[in-house]
Amino acid sequence: MKKNDITLNNLQGLFPKSLTKDQRAKAQTIFLKELSRSAHAFYGGKMMTIPKAGLYGFNWFNVWYTPGVSIVSTTIRDNYDASFELSNRGNLVAVVSDSTRVLGDGDVTPSGGLGVMEGKAFLMKYLAGIDATAICVDSRNEKGANDPDKIIEFVKMLQPSFGAVNLEDISQPNCYKVLDTLRETCDIPVWHDDAQGTGCVTLAGLINALKVVGKDLGKVRIVMLGAGASNTTIARLILKAGGDPHKMVIFDTKGSLHKKREDIKADLRFYRKWELCEQTNPDCAESMEIAVKGADVFIALSKSDPNTLKPAWIKAMGPKAIVFACANTVPEIYPHVAKEAGAMVVATGRGDFPNQVNNSLGFPGILKGALIVRARKVTDEMAIEAAYSIARNAEKRGLSPDYIVPTMEEDIYPTLATDVAMQAIKDGVARRTLTAKEVYNHTKKSIKEARELIDLMMKKEFIKKPPMQLINKALKAAITAVK
Repeated sequence: MKKNDITLNNLQGLFPKSLTKDQRAKAQTIFLKELSRSAHAFYGGKMMTIPKAGLYGFNWFNVWYTPGVSIVSTTIRDNYDASFELSNRGNLVAVVSDSTRVLGDGDVTPSGGLGVMEGKAFLMKYLAGIDATAICVDSRNEKGANDPDKIIEFVKMLQPSFGAVNLEDISQPNCYKVLDTLRETCDIPVWHDDAQGTGCVTLAGLINALKVVGKDLGKVRIVMLGAGASNTTIARLILKAGGDPHKMVIFDTKGSLHKKREDIKADLRFYRKWELCEQTNPDCAESMEIAVKGADVFIALSKSDPNTLKPAWIKAMGPKAIVFACANTVPEIYPHVAKEAGAMVVATGRGDFPNQVNNSLGFPGILKGALIVRARKVTDEMAIEAAYSIARNAEKRGLSPDYIVPTMEEDIYPTLATDVAMQAIKDGVARRTLTAKEVYNHTKKSIKEARELIDLMMKKEFIKKPPMQLINKALKAAITAVK
């Protein structure tokens, strides 16, 4: 690593060449975690609140607050939609979680999710110019059980202050009831990023991966490992986009999903899983060995362990196999192992490997498009259109086995926001009608202003540069741990 280089643009170059591929992959994970902990401590978190209006003399407090602000209150009282124009509500998202299913760490207590929720807010601001607030709630009832109704009631109560809600890291089966109830009862978009976001971006990656290998979505055989909020929504969107349910087999921790799974049928909380039991795997194939034989696609969102997806399963798949191993923080199989087993296209959720199928490609642009036209919800059609928009952005640059989706560095968000906004208008869920050019220019301007503000704060050292010793300490810990 170059002296005083804090960009981290070359993660591979940080580690000694003497490390094996497996050691290097493990070291990268340890390094990023150690650096994250020390960097969060250095800054005291990632987000803060600053005014967007100026103070040109102390009498302006009488404009921004009492008595002048009274007219804002009465205007909104008489015209509900004026709240989007006279406050920051029209560009404000609540990132809500009970922190019961955080990344690969599970239940980390309500406050344990703050780092992730602030991270979502950070991404929204930098990538799409959206203001967002991290809100971690205690959803436990008097018996200590996490109660979905408490989250539902909480979100309903806070919606007058926000333009949209991003649900995050809520464990199943609660996540199903929370999302489906709020989508239909709130008058602002309620988006579950672990479900709809992951489904949208995975569909985008699959669309392009199939183009790379020359196969058709309606004809491929798909095996899925994991049946939580992410994979069940991925499956639902794939089927809605044209996938064949008779060519899909999904596995949870107890086996494959099929119409004979009485345990799922008996628990009404898992209704989304039961829907897939009825739709997919008509032959009731129960073993992974049978399911993977000749399969075209393997999508795993299950266990954060690189030994979860067996190389033998990939070897049994058909030619030009596609493998998505997207568990966080460690994929179910490392990309180099999957390719050695015969996979042609491999994707993970990690930015330090090729083909990062990550929600950050979707939710900033999707929510921005919904906010701009003041949508009342994000429909499945909007999510599918977003997937095709993401896929088109990558295709313009030229697809390859190591490039099926854009990266966060590419300027995809204005186009994505525009495509989503136009679909919202088409679906009849938008409060206002704008042209594609208006949405595009608005998004472009928001992103430019947000990034210039952050750059200016860094330049003026209101945001201080982290000391190199944080990086060096994390690097040393990672190398020591894998040797």
